[in-house]
Amino acid sequence: MVGFMSTVPEVSPAVRAALAAGRPVVALESTIISHGLPRPANLAAAASFEAMLTEAGVTPATIAVIDGVPKVGLDGRDLERIALDESVIKVSVRDLGLAMARRRTAGTTVAATSALAARVGIRVFATGGLGGVHRGFAESPDESADLTVLAATPITVVSAGVKSIPATLERLETRGVAVVGYRTSRFPAFYLTDSGEELDWRLDSATEIAEVMAARDAVGDTAALLIANPLPLDKQLDPALHNQVLNQALAAADEENVRGKAVTPFLLAYMQRATEGKTVEVNLDVARGNIALAAEIATAWSALTATTGKA
Repeated sequence: MVGFMSTVPEVSPAVRAALAAGRPVVALESTIISHGLPRPANLAAAASFEAMLTEAGVTPATIAVIDGVPKVGLDGRDLERIALDESVIKVSVRDLGLAMARRRTAGTTVAATSALAARVGIRVFATGGLGGVHRGFAESPDESADLTVLAATPITVVSAGVKSIPATLERLETRGVAVVGYRTSRFPAFYLTDSGEELDWRLDSATEIAEVMAARDAVGDTAALLIANPLPLDKQLDPALHNQVLNQALAAADEENVRGKAVTPFLLAYMQRATEGKTVEVNLDVARGNIALAAEIATAWSALTATTGKA
């Protein structure tokens, strides 16, 4: 077991070299590949996400578990495995040890990706949307492990929103996770640009975000910084269609007794079918927008730490 702990996670040579040199690195989760996008187009999407970062001068660090080995930075064969192998499972932090011991291959959730990224010193992570407080919380308390892990993980997460917006924002505040709107004072709702919920803080540049990261380090803040990055209005899903199909999907999930980490893949698949693929296009736009902003933040952070001598 000591051997396990001394080598977890396995870091690719490219990511290790970038971190050692203080160059920008962005973590990417793998559940969007394994469970969020349809096969086989998910493989091309995964490659395009990494290419966006490389072209921006940033080292991509896609994170997953391959045959029981948590990896930070995947090679082409690993990426193909996550995208195309239908036996790939989905793991959060609680599942990592089990997946390792049982030699499973898995996509990592926001929680697991954040934990593994922070463990090796990656400070910026791009995802689509966070898990949050699930609907019906008052009757049956259920919230994503993303919230618990982010409350104790010093990483900057670029996201386009969460489920059950008001309740989740309240829980993030309670848990000490700072939420900042990027060029907006309204919290986005993943497929929609505006959830209707106001935010206390707004920042308008990657440099400002990097300065906040440094200030949080200075006061010893160990919780995540959540950057809410909304879709442009012309790229959001039609709000009426969104509300109609989401309500149908939630009702179907209840009827089929879908629970826990199975809920999000179920909802995504249902909405993809019901909108004839429109949600997949929006999902890709969300991911690309967040990756582009994360690249800017990581670059600004690298520049700032180079001048201050702190990482």
